[in-house]
Amino acid sequence: MDINLKLLIFIPTYNEINNVENILNEILAMNLNADILFLDDNSPDGTGSLLDSLADKQPCLSVIHRTGKLGIGSAHRDGILWAYKNGYRQIITLDCDATHPPKYIPDFIERAKSCDIVVGSRHINKLSLHDWSLKRKFLTKLGHWLTFYCLGIPYDATGAYRIYNLHKLPSSFLNKVRSQGYSFFFETLFVLHLNHYKVGEVAIHLPSRINDKSKMQYQDIYDSLRLLVVLFFEKLFHQKKFIIESEK
Repeated sequence: MDINLKLLIFIPTYNEINNVENILNEILAMNLNADILFLDDNSPDGTGSLLDSLADKQPCLSVIHRTGKLGIGSAHRDGILWAYKNGYRQIITLDCDATHPPKYIPDFIERAKSCDIVVGSRHINKLSLHDWSLKRKFLTKLGHWLTFYCLGIPYDATGAYRIYNLHKLPSSFLNKVRSQGYSFFFETLFVLHLNHYKVGEVAIHLPSRINDKSKMQYQDIYDSLRLLVVLFFEKLFHQKKFIIESEK
């Protein structure tokens, strides 16, 4: 892997053996000047082994193996820290379940020229969730409403399709983020927005998942709501704790 490249594309996986090769081929066909990193949480379906065989054929591809399912938030944290450690200036994060079409990557790169972080928005275009079930639409809209009114985040804060300008963001921002699960996404945006980093959005249309089954469990929803309440009160009474320390 060429660590001199500026852009890293990061994709965490768990039981995605039917999807990894498709998304990899789609990204490679775009001829981006980028490296690709998959992080697998010891998928029982053999995703990790397939990724290793693909990495043997693709010099731009690396794979991280973890011991088990340690949380989507912790996966993104590890991926972002790996990008910092290996000298990348930007990292794009996306899911492997076919809901984050790689075709939007050039739009993220372009928007990031004037922002510190760019998130994919499912709320700019009214048809973005057209293919989704009523349950998933409700949960997505509810998450957006809660993060806007409770945390003051005017962006789509709960999605994982993003680009971080690492050369503009100090790695210490992750020290302010405690979540290991799905709430990692709104917590990171909350911290960065509160520290006045510039956030941009790209309108995206999300097709339904191949099996239309989310990995999010009811415990994840409970944990997210609990953290949201904690952040709401900490913002009111302990806002200074979120100030990001300078790395200079």
